[in-house]
Amino acid sequence: MKDLKFEDALNKLEDIAEKLETADISLDDSLKVFEEGNDLVKLCLKKLNEAEKKIESISKDLDIDHVANDQDEQN
Repeated sequence: MKDLKFEDALNKLEDIAEKLETADISLDDSLKVFEEGNDLVKLCLKKLNEAEKKIESISKDLDIDHVANDQDEQN
């Protein structure tokens, strides 16, 4: 499941939510599906956090480049 793309995990979560809302499934099956959904939520949150960190890193690099360019222009 770790190799699953964010979008695929989100689609699976939507399918699970629909199944839990509409399907006539047993309690045991509901619990299994709920656990799978919980794992998918954790995966999505992890991928979102990784993306956020990457964006912050890129933004910091841009800020550093901007400051360096400003200093070059002043000299």
